Amino acid sequence: MTLDFATARENMVETQVRVNDVTDHGVQDAMGAVKRERLCPPGKQHLAYAESSVEYAPGYSLMQPRDTAKLLQGLRPRHGERALAIAAPYAAAVLNWIGLKATLRLPVGLEAGALIEALGADGVPTVFGDLAALDENGPYDLIVVEGAVTHTPKAWLDMLHLGGRLGVVERSGPVGRARLYTRSVEGVVSDRLLFDATPPMLPGFTAAPAFSF
Repeated sequence: MTLDFATARENMVETQVRVNDVTDHGVQDAMGAVKRERLCPPGKQHLAYAESSVEYAPGYSLMQPRDTAKLLQGLRPRHGERALAIAAPYAAAVLNWIGLKATLRLPVGLEAGALIEALGADGVPTVFGDLAALDENGPYDLIVVEGAVTHTPKAWLDMLHLGGRLGVVERSGPVGRARLYTRSVEGVVSDRLLFDATPPMLPGFTAAPAFSF
């Protein structure tokens, strides 16, 4: 039986995105167009539009569509901006569709060839490195993370342009909180809570040192 991904994608937008106060039409349209199933490994494509995370490599998962939508809406992506998607392939694809210059960053040694090939075909490059380290290609206007961390690394904040935004879920218990960090024109980093979420923890980020202002 062939799955009707187009209908599943439309239903996902209607039942997981719009009903969760995602009013940004750019995000809605992008999530209605990006073929999320292309980022899922064989045997898991039927889960592409379910209300769940989908593991694309050991320890690494696509965030639930609802959480991705709400996080991207909070980041206010704008056409032409430079974006870094840290272990965030689906967010990278959505941002690329909106018109940002998105780059996916994955840890060294991660095997996700089909996913990388699918993104590359759409013009989204992939770079490999220590996810918690500075990126020599920065700074960026927007950084997004698909996966939870106990604490946000200072290096991620240091990669933001003035006016840049970082969206990440911080989690130290059963429920995490999506947080928006913004580097203001004065060079000060501020933050605010967006919503509760429970994405899987990113490997290696459960005991990172806290960042304090």
